[in-house]
Amino acid sequence: MKKHDTAKHEAQTAESGHEATTPGASSSAGPTTLEETIRQLEEQLAAKEKEASDNWDRFLRERADLENYRKRANREKEELLNYCNKSLIEEILPVVDSMERALSHSDEETLPAVLEGVRMTHGMLLTALKKFGVTPVEALGTQFDPAFHQAMTQVPSDEHPPNTVVEEFQKGYLLRERLLRPAMVSVSASITKE
Repeated sequence: MKKHDTAKHEAQTAESGHEATTPGASSSAGPTTLEETIRQLEEQLAAKEKEASDNWDRFLRERADLENYRKRANREKEELLNYCNKSLIEEILPVVDSMERALSHSDEETLPAVLEGVRMTHGMLLTALKKFGVTPVEALGTQFDPAFHQAMTQVPSDEHPPNTVVEEFQKGYLLRERLLRPAMVSVSASITKE
């Protein structure tokens, strides 16, 4: 048992950082090391608390910046939605003015001039729409396409192949490549023989 006690004492001595093992050594060496360790731990804790406080402040600033960005983006989006058609409306207003002038000067005698004015106004309106990427869907004489045409009736026909658009009731329009509204059409059908 004595050998075991000696080995245990040597291990404790090695762990304690080479403390004096002589009975006459000063007992103040132990508390000084402990006080230094506590002071170092307190300094580390203070540094970590300051780092945590700085990180919290940085987080709060970033969060406030993000919230301000969201508010600004929402304001800009709302403004864009409210005023995105401004350019289009500015292009269409002269067309409205032309139509009002034509209507105010129309009577039985000026009917041909009014008709010509309406044709010109129609051209101005199509030009204004074209500036913004609005183009008519080609329908008459083409093969029926349900992606661009809406069939209102089917007409038996010998003159046209089946599923050909033979009449257009209302024009369809594209905004760039996207369909705004389909063309309302009449489609040919083959004549069945009895």
